[in-house]
Amino acid sequence: MPFKGLPGIDGELGAELRLALELAVHAGTEVVRIRATGGLGIELKPGDEPVTIADRTASELIVAGITRGFPDDALISEELLADPAAVAAHRLWLIDPIDGTKDFIRGTDGFAVMIGLVRGGRPIMGVVHQPTLGRTFFAAPGAGGAYVLHAGTVTRLEVSSVGSAVDARLVASASHRGPETDRVKQALGITTEENVGSVGIKLCMIAAAQRDLYVNPVAKTKAWDTCAPEAILEAAGGRLTDVFGGALDYRGELAHRRGLVASNGRIHDEVTGKMSPLFASLRS
Repeated sequence: MPFKGLPGIDGELGAELRLALELAVHAGTEVVRIRATGGLGIELKPGDEPVTIADRTASELIVAGITRGFPDDALISEELLADPAAVAAHRLWLIDPIDGTKDFIRGTDGFAVMIGLVRGGRPIMGVVHQPTLGRTFFAAPGAGGAYVLHAGTVTRLEVSSVGSAVDARLVASASHRGPETDRVKQALGITTEENVGSVGIKLCMIAAAQRDLYVNPVAKTKAWDTCAPEAILEAAGGRLTDVFGGALDYRGELAHRRGLVASNGRIHDEVTGKMSPLFASLRS
């Protein structure tokens, strides 16, 4: 049986985790195959965000699999028109078939297939799969933590011990980096920065103690960008909030209008305390 013996696979939400892992890997294989053919069929969605045939193919594959496996659950995919009533459901699957589409189009590794499950308004399970690296991050209630599966080896994730923002290793966007990132670095005294496309990969890098902080004050991210990786980051000991330290909302509007701060948890209050006055306009 695929994924037999993985942490959490036989525990609470084990069936959901197994399905999410299988679908993410299957979708990842398909999107890489489509990219290799060169027939991406790139279009622009509102906001000038690109979407490809691969995005839609992966979305259809994942949605069909979840619908078959858990027909009573609500689901929302980035590439489908959302049912407004879905966010009120007790169980809600949030799917980003390709997180980091611009990186995907460029032919780099900075994209991921992401499947998350919200229960009672909070992310409870998440899978973030990097197809070209064969690396899969996951967390579920019965797993007792967050993990990464790579080359047949499972490693438990734990955030770094960095305790001061000035020492933080920042991870920032590769495609949407703007002057706001420089304002953040200056305010916190940060000197090191790495750039990655996928929001999910950025949060998983913090969960894996490869980075310590991600700040995004631009209100462009959506619930499907954060659901799966938030479950993983929190299980690894980290935190994800808006720039004011407030919990993200998964039961109302799908957009995160107040930006994002993800950290190893130890520096979170210091960072949000300094970000709040810097981006006070986001409160409106």
